[in-house]
Amino acid sequence: MSFLSPGRSRGRLLVALGLVAFLIGWFTIGLVHVWPYPIIGWLPLPLLSVLATYECWRTYRSAQLDQATRRFWRSVGVACAILLPGNLSAMYDAFGGPELSQELGVRTQGIYVTALAVVLWALLRLPTWQRTRGDWLRFALDTGIILLTGAVVAWHFWISRIDFSDSPDTAPQAFTAIVTLSMISLITFVKVGFAGAGRLDRGALYILAAGVALAASTAVVAPMIADKPHLSTSLLALPMSQMSVVLAGRRQRRNTSAPPPQRPARRRFSVAPYLAIALLYAVLLKVEMPQGGADAMMAIAVTSATVLVVLRQLTTLTDNARLLDTVDTNLAQLRSYQKQLDHQVTHDALTGIGNRSAYTEEISARLSDGEPFVVALLDLDDFKVINDRYGHNTGDALLQTISERLRERLRAEDTVARLGGDEFTLLLPGLDVAETDVVLRELLASVQRPVLVDGHEMVPRISVGVTASDPDDAAGELLRRADVAMYAAKKNGGGRWTWFDPIMDQLADSDARLSSDLRQALARDELFLVYQPIVELPDGRLTGVEALIRWRHPEHGFVSPAVFIPLAERNGQIVELGRWVLEEAIHQAATWQREYGDNAPGKVSVNVSARQLNEPGFPAEMRALLSAAGLDPARLVVEVTETAVLGTGVGLDVVRRLHEMGLSIALDDFGTGQSSLSLLVDCPVTWLKVDKSFVDGVTSQSPQAVIVDSLIGITRGLRMEAVAEGVETAEQAERLHAAGYRFAQGYHFARPMPGSDIELLIGTTPLTPARSRR
Repeated sequence: MSFLSPGRSRGRLLVALGLVAFLIGWFTIGLVHVWPYPIIGWLPLPLLSVLATYECWRTYRSAQLDQATRRFWRSVGVACAILLPGNLSAMYDAFGGPELSQELGVRTQGIYVTALAVVLWALLRLPTWQRTRGDWLRFALDTGIILLTGAVVAWHFWISRIDFSDSPDTAPQAFTAIVTLSMISLITFVKVGFAGAGRLDRGALYILAAGVALAASTAVVAPMIADKPHLSTSLLALPMSQMSVVLAGRRQRRNTSAPPPQRPARRRFSVAPYLAIALLYAVLLKVEMPQGGADAMMAIAVTSATVLVVLRQLTTLTDNARLLDTVDTNLAQLRSYQKQLDHQVTHDALTGIGNRSAYTEEISARLSDGEPFVVALLDLDDFKVINDRYGHNTGDALLQTISERLRERLRAEDTVARLGGDEFTLLLPGLDVAETDVVLRELLASVQRPVLVDGHEMVPRISVGVTASDPDDAAGELLRRADVAMYAAKKNGGGRWTWFDPIMDQLADSDARLSSDLRQALARDELFLVYQPIVELPDGRLTGVEALIRWRHPEHGFVSPAVFIPLAERNGQIVELGRWVLEEAIHQAATWQREYGDNAPGKVSVNVSARQLNEPGFPAEMRALLSAAGLDPARLVVEVTETAVLGTGVGLDVVRRLHEMGLSIALDDFGTGQSSLSLLVDCPVTWLKVDKSFVDGVTSQSPQAVIVDSLIGITRGLRMEAVAEGVETAEQAERLHAAGYRFAQGYHFARPMPGSDIELLIGTTPLTPARSRR
């Protein structure tokens, strides 16, 4: 069992209580019995000092306490440690001479005074005592009045009646100095106890004050034991003070998690000086009244005049108190307004979490402290779509939900803030890369759970950029790196987190230049369409085409769609590009329909992005394009991905409306996104396009082949047509046909080609491998 365990802690308390009980019993019996070995009664004193010192040390080590409180307990521990040699010195004073003595030598007195001075200094260093000169002056005057009264009362009722001739080595100055300093400490304890000082527990202060008071009051028994050299007031004073430290330290540790107590309303005047003056005049009357005569009359007159003056002053103080109450009320209102303003300055009005200003200050402070931490920047994917589709009130409600989920999942030491719009940021101290990944994995799982907002079910997705701090960083640089990493996460599909890599800066610069060029590509006529044939198995007869966009850059040549399509998705140009592709493809399909009639490609497939589906008025725009071109809607196939019709539900509603207009719907790249078989039931899918990653393994005994075989059964049962994408060999084509597939596309049949080349194929012989290699 550890020495710090609860069982040992209770054991130390029982030991301390047992030692105190032993000392009190030893002293009490010693009043009527002369102990043959009086040194036994002194032996527990050093052990009590050790226990008290240890309790202070444990309290000082408590991490939950603020610095000022820990410093106070460290000082009290030092005082207890000082008392240990003081106890040994007192034992030497008592037993070191030829005879037993009650004298406290100069050395012992000095040690005791030093211990009390350390405690007093610890009290005066507390935040409560960092006051104005006027406060210090009033405290000094109050202390002086109380000490003067205490000295007069003590001298009259106690010290003057002690016969010091029986103890020639004992001088009244010795314990008078100690009692005086004890009284000052007691006054200070009480003052601090009423005023409060941060997380310093008031109850602990009251226990310490009681211990000081009891220790000082033991001097009252000094006259009773003047003829009993085997006893000493130290046998009572020291246990009282040390036991109070043990109890106070334990209480303080129990209340480490409690919030700092609110400071009570300040008293308009101190009652203690007036009570002291009243006691002093009572002593004066007690001394003078029995003697009678002029002195008694003068004492009565002076006392009566003082009472009248005090009553007059109290009346004035009462009026001032009412005025101060009004002032305090107004100040409290001003402080409340100031607190609200401070909160508004540093917190986001919509979500209630910190804002950019507060977050930047927090980063700067952490960097100044040299503490390592991680910054994570979160951005909601396609948030603009939600605002445009459902309105800003729904978007705001979603942001509030995201904020609540972030706060629920983070640790107490973490910081979350909203930078603006749909961007949130986290500050995660004390985590390495692996630990950060664990936190973010749990965070994304929580945040991306479905949510019902204003009657709309949504599945929010967030992209996260992550970077670790460096001592030379600035707040702006950290946020910049996290922002770059966040866009890299979006580029990779979103719904994930990505750590910053220096190469991302180079890629970001390249993307920025390419994005600028892409904005001008349409005006410069750099974009064009090609069409990849979709054929019927096994003869390879042309049944349709898929329209694909290409970009011929004036400097870089042909830019891969895998590069510029995701770039357009990120910067929003995908909507403009998609509209242009639709116009061109519909125009081309209508031209083929007019010129070739039934021989024209039966279907022209066009890819439509999630952003296009979520654009307000997209179905109406589609209807207008078809009407203007005179194209039969049945000849147009809208290809969408799984992610486009999952999530907010907006895409799914638009797809249904397009289907009602007579367009066919193809689910593209099935199996590579958030695949859900229920989507095949909910979405009006006509064509299911099986991704190339499955087709590649169709000729082997592989899981991909099993999936390909299973999908054809599903499409038949749901009365859909399946198209196998990426067919590159005759063996794959034969295996797919054997499995039941009727349609396919890929380099085995033909590469994407201009519309003019498609016209050459219309009405000719079926596409064969030989023709695909032309």
